[in-house]
Amino acid sequence: MAPVPVNPAALPAPSGYSHGTLAGNTLYLGGQTALDADMKIVPGGIVEQFRQAFGNVLTTLREAGGVPEDLVSVTIYLTDMKTFGEMNAVWDGWISPGNTPARATVEVKLAGPKYGVEIMVIAAK
Repeated sequence: MAPVPVNPAALPAPSGYSHGTLAGNTLYLGGQTALDADMKIVPGGIVEQFRQAFGNVLTTLREAGGVPEDLVSVTIYLTDMKTFGEMNAVWDGWISPGNTPARATVEVKLAGPKYGVEIMVIAAK
């Protein structure tokens, strides 16, 4: 089966990439950032940016017919590891304790100076 792009109408229209790609029962999500539907980074700090970026992940996951329990692997890229605790508190409120995906959090420099977080995900439906 050929891979199928997944691009929810609620997210900014991608150019040269897809928000997600469904290959069989596996959904690969490209790096989701804190961009809103107007292609603007949400104001505020890491908590607001993480909520938006992970919300973009969930929007793409649901567009492909998935649910949060389908998350298999999550990689979170932070521009400042000092914000890990704030980000992790939001994560803990969203993820079911009995159904936690594999996860890595890495400190990086992202493309734009205002980006604080980017999230990549693999999900199995």
